[in-house]
Amino acid sequence: MNQLLKDEIVAGLKSSIPFISPKFFYDDIGSRLFEVITLLEEYYPTRVEKSIMKMYEHQIVSAVGTCDVFLDLGAGNCEKASELFDSVKPQQYLALDISKDFLESAITDLQQRFPHIKMTAEVCDLSQPLNFPNLVNKKKTFFYPGSSIGNFHPDHVSSFFKKITTICDGSGGLLIGVDLVKDSQVLQKAYDDSLGVTAAFNLNALLHINQILGSNFDLADWEHFAIFNESESRIEMHLRALRDVQITLPDDSLSFKAGEMIHTENSYKYTKDSFTNLLIEAGFKNVETWTDPKEYFLVCYAKA
Repeated sequence: MNQLLKDEIVAGLKSSIPFISPKFFYDDIGSRLFEVITLLEEYYPTRVEKSIMKMYEHQIVSAVGTCDVFLDLGAGNCEKASELFDSVKPQQYLALDISKDFLESAITDLQQRFPHIKMTAEVCDLSQPLNFPNLVNKKKTFFYPGSSIGNFHPDHVSSFFKKITTICDGSGGLLIGVDLVKDSQVLQKAYDDSLGVTAAFNLNALLHINQILGSNFDLADWEHFAIFNESESRIEMHLRALRDVQITLPDDSLSFKAGEMIHTENSYKYTKDSFTNLLIEAGFKNVETWTDPKEYFLVCYAKA
């Protein structure tokens, strides 16, 4: 296992505010649990984003146009991207995600359905700088649905968008979905569902950490905790210790007292204007937007 990855996890756990990066949700089990989350009544983003894509299909397709390469950021099961293939007509599809096995399985099935498109699955940590030297002089459409952009601090979002405009180099653009600010009770239920699937998803990160580090987190010692931080306009997910625990790490150990927490995710919520401004400030030439009647969710196409 990559030593840098181990060092990253240990540094986070030893931080003054202990944390685990949300990328560690997505081992094979975590990826499948997230698929279930998207089917829950409380978890509106996937359902509402899909309704926007359907309602404004012709406008969105017209704005995006065709491309040489379709880059799917956080591809998951690749289903959302595949629904656009007939419209954007890519010669090449590059599926990027953190979970290698899950991604490769999805690509294998998809290639059979679209044999004329060259497909590649690539493990990618979107918290690290993007670089695609083999795609120079090709028209690129980046696709980032599902509001995963909300996991990043707004400052990181700004630099992330600037990097995409640089890679696009004057052609193509970014089709992206983002969750909007709304009633806090709606948000709370979306991240703390009645079936406890989100809780299982959050807790599974500890099992993933155990596999990577050889640590001894016991799920019975922890509980899922989610809250909307209104001042920061973000949902926060944490794992809260139910009792005093001692965690064994490589060459070290950590103690957590009952009630202490490990921060696992932020999910920032934007207004239409604030998100559009981020895209324009990053260098995109113009931004087209579409939303649902309740204005729960926003789909944008930013032209490079």
